[in-house]
Amino acid sequence: MFQMLGVGFSTVFTSPAILLSIVGGVVIGIIFGALPGLTTVAALSMFLPVTYPMSDAMGLSMLTAIYIGGISGGLVSAILLNIPGTPSSIATCFDGRPMALNGQAGKALGTGVISSLIGTLIGICAMIFISPLLAAFTIKFGPWEYFGVTIFALTLISSLCGSSMVTGLLSALFGMMFATAGMAPIDSAMRYTFGSLSMTGGFKLLSVLVGLYAISEVLDIASKGHKQPQLITDFKIKGFGLSGKELRGQAWNLIRSSFIGLWIGILPGIGGSTSNIIAYSVAKNSSKHPEKFGTGIIDGLCASESANNASIGGAMIPLLTLGIPGDGATAILIGAFMLHGLTPGPLLFETDGATVYSIFASMIVAAIVMALVMYLGMKLFVQVLKVPAFFLYPVIVVLCAIGAFSLNNQIFDIWGLLVFGIMGLAMHKFGIPIPPFILGFILENSFETNLRRGLEYANGDMTEIFTHPITMVFLVLAIVFLVLPIIKSRKNVCSST
Repeated sequence: MFQMLGVGFSTVFTSPAILLSIVGGVVIGIIFGALPGLTTVAALSMFLPVTYPMSDAMGLSMLTAIYIGGISGGLVSAILLNIPGTPSSIATCFDGRPMALNGQAGKALGTGVISSLIGTLIGICAMIFISPLLAAFTIKFGPWEYFGVTIFALTLISSLCGSSMVTGLLSALFGMMFATAGMAPIDSAMRYTFGSLSMTGGFKLLSVLVGLYAISEVLDIASKGHKQPQLITDFKIKGFGLSGKELRGQAWNLIRSSFIGLWIGILPGIGGSTSNIIAYSVAKNSSKHPEKFGTGIIDGLCASESANNASIGGAMIPLLTLGIPGDGATAILIGAFMLHGLTPGPLLFETDGATVYSIFASMIVAAIVMALVMYLGMKLFVQVLKVPAFFLYPVIVVLCAIGAFSLNNQIFDIWGLLVFGIMGLAMHKFGIPIPPFILGFILENSFETNLRRGLEYANGDMTEIFTHPITMVFLVLAIVFLVLPIIKSRKNVCSST
């Protein structure tokens, strides 16, 4: 293995064209990730044809570099504008934006970059060394196991509910309700389409996410009729803004969150859009000072950014060993492998081992390049805050509309942006938390699909779930994470009285 990895590094460093493609891919990914409304998937889709005339190693290195840059770039707009550049940066807004408002934009960006680097490297190392073992374990997962994972993820909503668990749970239920619009995942039955052909495909995650965050933010600024708060943009930053003591203090948080992101990335169909929220929730539940989360502390920022970047390596594991995409980005990468005559699966390492290990080496290089590019461009990114709102926000709206329209080339998705933008503004005004809505919307399809498939396999016998030990482990964990916040709140009430 180490010999093959050495050959991979030799291939990368002896080819200026591959190095240039990695740098270019990282920069493209960061730009697409940082611009609200544009996504990593959009970047990969646009540049997939560009790699056709390239060699296998060069083309796939460029696309994986775009993948890494895109996931990492989302932290820029999340911290500076409170608008997640990608779904993987939702939880980055929770503490990143308050840090920027407190005049710590540089520190927030530096923390996000170093956390992204650590998470990416952990994910890639896992992909290289333990992918066969992890793939062999996850192949045992059936509908009931995925159902258990989804239930566990849904119980983490309790830590995202804010001051009222009732409003948080209602928000999550509304998110699940909106996700049911369109064709049912199993039998393609039409639900809540109201006779509209455009509604048959349901609401797209990008429209929901960008509407609730980006458009609602623009509407909120417009409704206030005054300028944004003046932030401190002229700052001096030593290194990445984190002291050695702070970094050591976050060591366990970074490792734990990275492994959460790795695990979620391995599970097909869930991906970084969920892993960052789950890692943030676990960090908050495990913290000695959970009340500080959401006020601008590095704990939440480290958890979110390390988890979403670690999910890159996780999502690549089933792609390489089983030929199963872990998320939308790896679904496009499967097409890229096939475009270059490679077939992802168990035989890939035997038939094209040299190319695979050159991809591994290029991903490690891309992670380091990503950190350098983000660091060198840090002060440039912070200058975005100086752009007047009446210039910046119309551009954001146009970019969001372009991103939504590019999903299916339908005006319907642009209308969806406006609807969810108004809804997000109303939720903000009435104190209803948005993160549970997003998590409910993301997980509903997995919840419904795997529950219905499990019941079909069991001929409607729900007790079949008790014969699946992996499922029972996740259900027990779900109960624990649901009960713990209630016990903590009761203790706080008793201690206060």
